[in-house]
Amino acid sequence: MDKIDRKIINSLQKNARASLKDLSKECFISSPAIAARINKLEKAGIINGYHSSIDMEKIGFHVRAFIQVQLEPRQKKEFYPYVQSIPNVVECNCVTGDYSEIMEVVFPSTTDLDDFINTIQQRFGKTSTQIVFSTSVQHRGITLDNETLD
Repeated sequence: MDKIDRKIINSLQKNARASLKDLSKECFISSPAIAARINKLEKAGIINGYHSSIDMEKIGFHVRAFIQVQLEPRQKKEFYPYVQSIPNVVECNCVTGDYSEIMEVVFPSTTDLDDFINTIQQRFGKTSTQIVFSTSVQHRGITLDNETLD
């Protein structure tokens, strides 16, 4: 990756719908060259998707929470497919510490969240839940610095 690739990545993280023409102007190379570089970054797995940022509250999901789950290693074979099948689980990570998994979830109400937590506890065991009151930093990409990544 060179400076132009990093500039393309930075721009796409800010606006995944940036046009080839706009990226071309920003990077001072032709639109076909931009398209070729994006294609190369996609094939290398550096760019692995394009996403929309949705205001969950405006579509009826008023409760966001992080649920930690204490799993035994043998339970992961059942747990992973289960949480992948639940659309309210927006992210799930295997982590270190007392709890082996942490999920970010969204639900229309605390009642729906409570029902989900009860199901998780009955099927898999101990949980700890933190409900989000506000978010000071929204999910964002990481700015690639040209000086430190050459």
